[in-house]
Amino acid sequence: MHPENEKRKGPFVYRLGRQIFILKRGVRLSYGLRFFLYLLLAMANIKSAIKRIRQDQKRRLHNRYYARTTRSAVKALRNTTDKAAATALLPKVSGMLDKLAKISVLHKNKAANLKSSLALHVNKLA
Repeated sequence: MHPENEKRKGPFVYRLGRQIFILKRGVRLSYGLRFFLYLLLAMANIKSAIKRIRQDQKRRLHNRYYARTTRSAVKALRNTTDKAAATALLPKVSGMLDKLAKISVLHKNKAANLKSSLALHVNKLA
């Protein structure tokens, strides 16, 4: 084993004032816990900056949920081979894409390109 890697065998130990965080190596942390540790280790001192970090985390989780849901819906529409089902699903997916573009999760041109390609896909179905 390389000498540098031997140093890294033990757990991570983070000390923040009187608080001590001990984490096992090789264990994946949930997104929320990773972000919480990030906040503790790189905490801002100003109240408004701390609040901004909290708001950003909340918005990021919200945006990730809606983006993931929309991507799943797009995938479901692309995998659909039935014309009637695809025609019924297209307006819902288009609305989801428009909403993501409206709140700037997706760029408006990307949303338009996705809608166009999905409409072409639905029209090609027999």
